[in-house]
Amino acid sequence: MNRSTYSPVAKALHWAMALGIFGLVVLGSIMSDMEFSPEKLQYFSWHKWAGVSIFALVWVRLVWRWISPPPPYAESMSINMQRLAHAGHIALYVLMLIIPISGWLMSSAKGVQTVWFGVLPLPDLIGKDKALGHLLEEVHETLSWTLVTLIAGHVLASLKHHFIDRDDTLRRMAPFIKPKQDAS
Repeated sequence: MNRSTYSPVAKALHWAMALGIFGLVVLGSIMSDMEFSPEKLQYFSWHKWAGVSIFALVWVRLVWRWISPPPPYAESMSINMQRLAHAGHIALYVLMLIIPISGWLMSSAKGVQTVWFGVLPLPDLIGKDKALGHLLEEVHETLSWTLVTLIAGHVLASLKHHFIDRDDTLRRMAPFIKPKQDAS
C-alpha cells in the first residue's frame, strides 16, 4: 500500500461521512425552522435515522483507523502544526460521537423514541423530562454548530496545504487526485 495516501476504505468512509454530516446539518436547519406538521415529523425521523447511521460509521472509521493507520503528515509540517492537526482530528471524532448521543438523549427526554429506519426501536437513554429535553436540544444544536466550525477549519486547512504550501495533505484524502510523488 502507498503510505503517502489514505486507504480506499478510509477515503470512502471519510467522504460518505462528509456527505452524511452535510445532509444532517442541512436537514436539521430546515426542520428546525418548520411549523409542526407531519412533514416536520418525517424530517425528524430521517434526521434521526441518518444520525444513528453516522454514529455507527464513526465507530467503523475508528476501527478502520486502528487497523489501517493514517499516513504520516507532510514532512514540511512543523511539529506544532502536526499537533494542531492531530488535536483537530480528535475534536472532530469526539464531536461525531457525542452529537448523536446528545440527539438521542434529547429525543429520550422529549419522550420521542428513536426507531432506526422505522424498524429497529432504540431504547430511551433517559426518562421523559421536558425541561431537560429543551436543554439537550440547545446542547445538540451548539455541538452541531461547533462541528460545522471545525469542519470549516479542516477544509480551509486542507486548501491552504494544497494551494499555498503545495504539499500532498489534500491529495492523500482526495479520491481522484494522485499525490505528486505518484503522478507520472
